[in-house]
Amino acid sequence: MSVFREIAEELRGMSIRTFLSQVLGLGLIVTSAFMIWKSLILATGSESPVVVVLSGSMEPAFQRGDILFLHNGEKEVESGDIVVFNLDGRDIPIVHRVLRTHERREDGELDILTKGDNNYKDDRVLYDPGQEWIHKGNLLGRAVGYLPYAGMATIIMNDYPIVKYCLIGFLALLVVTSKD
Repeated sequence: MSVFREIAEELRGMSIRTFLSQVLGLGLIVTSAFMIWKSLILATGSESPVVVVLSGSMEPAFQRGDILFLHNGEKEVESGDIVVFNLDGRDIPIVHRVLRTHERREDGELDILTKGDNNYKDDRVLYDPGQEWIHKGNLLGRAVGYLPYAGMATIIMNDYPIVKYCLIGFLALLVVTSKD
């Protein structure tokens, strides 16, 4: 508790000008992070260029907590590619391997069937009722690289939101009370 007492004393001892300068510095850090994220979106063509594997459905290829880097280029998806896709009405993207593709003759649209490496059956049970395939519009991107277990912090913060709020608050206090 002495750490929080020291931080409170530092905040009380700051002039308004110093405090506003520190808050402005925090705002610049947050703005820079958003700019980097938007630059990654533009460079990769994916609305979510970095995702964390949240389940064990892709083991042994990817473990829970691995961070995947995505790219959504012009190259068509092929069987064996690892893709990340969203389904209508679901917030959390799914990371699975393309099991089969099928190009429709009438409109040229590509039908994609996926499956988790650690699952017994294909993903048709996950798709909306009556939906047999996913399409390019569902895809967020193709996995082009990964960092093993680097996303465990994200999983912990999602499973225990209080950890996330405490960490954000503590980091904000550190930035605001820093001497530089």
